[in-house]
Amino acid sequence: MGLYPEIEPYDHGMLDVGDGNSVHWETCGNPRGKPAVVLHGGPGSGANPSFRRYFDPDAYRIVLLDQRGCGRSTPHASAYETDMSVNTTAHLIGDLEKLRRHLGIERWLVWGVSWGSVLGLRYAQTHPGAVTELVLTAVATGSNQEVSLMTRGLGKLFPAAFQDFLALVPENERDGNPAAAYNRLLESPDPSTRERAARAWTDWETAIASLPPRSVPRYEDPVFRYSFARTVTHYWGNDHFLGEGEEGKAGEDGSANDEGVVLRDAHLLAGIPGTLVQGVLDPGNLLGVVWRLHHAWPTSELRLADDVGHDAGAPDMTELLVAATDGYARVADC
Repeated sequence: MGLYPEIEPYDHGMLDVGDGNSVHWETCGNPRGKPAVVLHGGPGSGANPSFRRYFDPDAYRIVLLDQRGCGRSTPHASAYETDMSVNTTAHLIGDLEKLRRHLGIERWLVWGVSWGSVLGLRYAQTHPGAVTELVLTAVATGSNQEVSLMTRGLGKLFPAAFQDFLALVPENERDGNPAAAYNRLLESPDPSTRERAARAWTDWETAIASLPPRSVPRYEDPVFRYSFARTVTHYWGNDHFLGEGEEGKAGEDGSANDEGVVLRDAHLLAGIPGTLVQGVLDPGNLLGVVWRLHHAWPTSELRLADDVGHDAGAPDMTELLVAATDGYARVADC
């Protein structure tokens, strides 16, 4: 079972979501089919046309969007003057609700990859009545533990690359959150500082890939490289905007997100069916996050792909993801 054939959108547009931002959206498949929304990774990667192919186009009304600051949405994070303070988890959740209402959709299946799984989980926890099912892959929950693993813990496995990665981080900050340090460099008024930081950040992301090929062609595009690194570090350096405020409340010591707001609130997913598709070799598994999420969410199922890392496009992952959406296509929206 592979991907469905390539298809083109039957409708698309730009939605004014406020704060000077407009979000690009598109719809594919059957206009009268079961609604499903696709949440891309990053943060800041943008929607990929291949995402359309994880759904039966005869059964689904497939909605793709570029989240704030990336893809075809405006303003773009590659523009230094773009205000990143209005690009947070709360803003993205609000954008999803505006888009759902704009398209006249009552409830939809939420499909998310990597960062998209964090966003999808938090969206479902805060708007459970809008979600019929969740299909999540390369699963993450946005906790500080996960950021620490990706920016410091994996340094023990990739010491040479880690040394290069830390070279731009001030010595007094190397035991802290390197993502926050990199974000300050990426917000520097000096273009050369921003470019060096973007290159070093994407070099590290490439180095820690669990399986070859360890190359990402998009990282060779300086526009994408800067916007991606800027957006990722903006989120990773700020607790994914899950520590306090509208998305979640911090504990008395201000560190509720160390274990994870999303895991803490897994009980809010009760009654929502979900499928978690995870590569056995995904580095995030070192923390047991997916296993813990699955066991805290009784209506979820966990499907594992052997010899696969953080890669939703691997053949074994594709088979499991398409099987999940095929299964939910037969479930009526009550």
